[in-house]
Amino acid sequence: MATRTCKSLELSTCRVGYFRCNLTDSTQTQESRDHPHRYFQHANHIAVISSAHTSPVIDDFLPSLTLSVDWSHKSAKLGNTIKPKKLQHQPTITLHDSTSSIDASKANMTYVVTLTDPDAPSRDDPKWSEMCHWIAANISIHTDTLSVLPALTSSGSDDVMPYKPPGPPPKTGKHRYVLLVFAPKNGTTEALHLTKPKERQHWGTGGKGGGVRDWAGENGLVPVAANFVYAKNKKQ
Repeated sequence: MATRTCKSLELSTCRVGYFRCNLTDSTQTQESRDHPHRYFQHANHIAVISSAHTSPVIDDFLPSLTLSVDWSHKSAKLGNTIKPKKLQHQPTITLHDSTSSIDASKANMTYVVTLTDPDAPSRDDPKWSEMCHWIAANISIHTDTLSVLPALTSSGSDDVMPYKPPGPPPKTGKHRYVLLVFAPKNGTTEALHLTKPKERQHWGTGGKGGGVRDWAGENGLVPVAANFVYAKNKKQ
């Protein structure tokens, strides 16, 4: 099986001039041909988690949902840059299922939304990485729109870790702020009882590079969607 390297997309802010698609014959599935927009998003996920200076934020996966993230006046667009002052309030999260019919198992399942910074305090010196910025659990969705507003307690969300607005330190360049949606690996529709990280730094693992991947694994969660933005301090 041949592995190809795609060079058609440049993520200059990621300091990576290419993104590795790892498109093997086995991954060229019927789903990737039927839903090319999903596969393109999948490639973008690899771009954000691949960096010369940090470990992957999450293992490679093919998203089953599309994640929209909206602050008051800005939205996450798979790698756009937003000023930290525009990210101070907890965002609205919307999950989209673009298949022809809504899967009942998705509608009945509860989801978890997380926000992590793998570039703390900087991309070149990620000694605080990863930094946990948010964990919202037990999020239910409506079958008509597959949408949710985690900020509303009536939606059934439970902030395991309250939202901490991105605040990259001065002279540390652009930080990636990665939002991931997880589902229970066992497919349960019951309320989730998740562990709270002991601290935000390293997601409470106590070791450099500890992050959302470790926490999700410990809690039996698998990724189903992702999005991300860049933000940097105005003093550089």
